[in-house]
Amino acid sequence: MTAAMSDDLLAYDDVLATFEPVMGMEVHVELHTATKMFCGCPTTFGAEPNTQVCPVCLGLPGSMPVVNAAAVESAIRIGLALNCSITPWGRFARKNYFYPDQPKNYQISQYDEPIATDGYLDVVLDDGSTWRVDIERAHMEEDTGKSLHVGGATGRIHGASHSLLDYNRAGVPLVEIVTKPITGAGERAPEVARAYVTALRDLLKALDVSDVRMDQGSMRCDANISLMPIGAPEFGTRTETKNVNSLKSVEVAVRYEMRRQAAVLVAGGEVIQETRHFQEADGTTSAGRRKETAEDYRYFPEPDLEPVAPDGAWVEELRGTLPELPWLRRARIQAEWGVSDEEMRDLVNAGALDLVIATTEAGAPASEARSWWVAYLSQQANSRGVELGALAITPAQVATVIALVADGKLTNKLARQVIDGVLDGEGEPEQVVAARGLEVVRDDSALQAAVDEALAANPDIAEKIRSGKVAAAGKIVGDVMKATRGQADPARVKELVIAACS
Repeated sequence: MTAAMSDDLLAYDDVLATFEPVMGMEVHVELHTATKMFCGCPTTFGAEPNTQVCPVCLGLPGSMPVVNAAAVESAIRIGLALNCSITPWGRFARKNYFYPDQPKNYQISQYDEPIATDGYLDVVLDDGSTWRVDIERAHMEEDTGKSLHVGGATGRIHGASHSLLDYNRAGVPLVEIVTKPITGAGERAPEVARAYVTALRDLLKALDVSDVRMDQGSMRCDANISLMPIGAPEFGTRTETKNVNSLKSVEVAVRYEMRRQAAVLVAGGEVIQETRHFQEADGTTSAGRRKETAEDYRYFPEPDLEPVAPDGAWVEELRGTLPELPWLRRARIQAEWGVSDEEMRDLVNAGALDLVIATTEAGAPASEARSWWVAYLSQQANSRGVELGALAITPAQVATVIALVADGKLTNKLARQVIDGVLDGEGEPEQVVAARGLEVVRDDSALQAAVDEALAANPDIAEKIRSGKVAAAGKIVGDVMKATRGQADPARVKELVIAACS
C-alpha cells in the first residue's frame, strides 16, 4: 500500500483556513574540495566503491583527523554570502550515533560553536516579490557513507534481502545551512520553500564551492514542517522530510506534508515527531524513524582537533572575493540584452544562462548565443540524455561556429553539422569543417555550373522565372543546394539564377 493510499489528506484550502504552516529548511552542501574534510582521500564522484578511503575516514584506532583549510575557506565564504556573522573562535564536536554508513559511530560536526550564525537570504518569488528567509547557522561537518539496499522493491531497507556499504562519501566536506522558523507564508509556504532552495543553489554555484547537483546528492534538502492553529502561541510538532532531491520536489513535499498533518490534527490525532521519506514517484511522504533531540546525540568537543579561529583580516579578504549575487546579475544581464522576463526564465530553467554569457564573452552576439544554446544544443542534450552543461562542447567553440556563420563560411545548416562533429569528439570547429569538407562553396564558376544544370533539368521553371515569376527560383535554388550538399550560399545562388534567366 502506498503512502497516497494510506494517508488521509485535507484539501489545501481547508488546511489554510485552520492552520498556519511553520517551516525550517536544512540544506546539506557537499563542498567540491579535492580531498575530504579531515584526511587526504579524494572526493571524486562515482568512483568504484570503497576505493577512496583511509584509516581516518574509516575511523580506525589511532588515526588522527586534520582540518581541510580549503573547506574552512569555503564555509566562511558561504557564511558571508548569507550575511552571517563569522564566529571568531569555534570548535568541532562529536555527534554520537550509530548507523551502518557512519564507520566511526560518530560524526565530526559543529554544535554550539558553528562557523557562521544569524544571517539571511532574500529570495524572489514567482510574482517578482521578495521574501526574506532568516538563517540560524551554517556549520561544517563531514558526510556519511552510502547504503545500498538490495532485493527490495523500493530501494529502502524494508523488504531488502541485504545491504551494501560504500564509504567513499564518508568524510566528504559538508556545510549544513539551517534556517530560522519560516512563518507567515500561509498558502505560499511551498513556493517560498522552493524559491529559497533555488536561490541558495544559485548562490552556492556562483560562489563555486559546490556543483550543487541535487540528483547526485551534493546538495540535499531536509524540510521541517509543522502546523499550528491560527492564532496559537506555540508551534506544532514537526516532521522532517529527508533528502528531497529536486527543486520541484521541495514544493511538492511541503504541500503534501501540510495536507497530511492537517488531516491528522482535524481527526483528533497527534503528529509524530519523525523523519519522513519523500517518494518521487507519486509526490507523497512515508514514515521513517522517530526524530532524536540534540541531547540524544551526546555532543561533546572533538578532542583531536584544534579550535577554528579565522583571522579577521582573512575574513575580510574573503569577503572581497564574493561574486555578484546571481539574481542581481540576471537582472543586469536581462536589461543589457533587452529580453523579457519569460525569455530570461527559459534561459534559467534550461540551465543555459551561464553558457550563453560565456559564449558572448567569447565574442558571439547575445541573440545568436541564446538561439544556439536554447534551441539546437538543448535538443542535442535531450537526445544524448545529458545536462546542457555536460555537452562535449565549450562556449568558446560555439562562439567560433557562430563567427564562421557570420563570416559566410558556413550556413546555419552546415553549422549544425559542425556542432555535431564537435559533440562527437572530432576536434575543434575548424578541424571539423576541414575534415568533413563543410565550408560554403564560394567559387562562382562551380555554382554557375550547378545553376545551369538545374535550369536545364527544369525548363518550365526557367520559363516562369524569365516571365517575371521570381518566386519560382526557389525550386532551382533548392536543387542547387542539394547538388552542393548544402554548401552553397543560397542568397548567391538565387542571384545567379535570376541573372541566368534575365
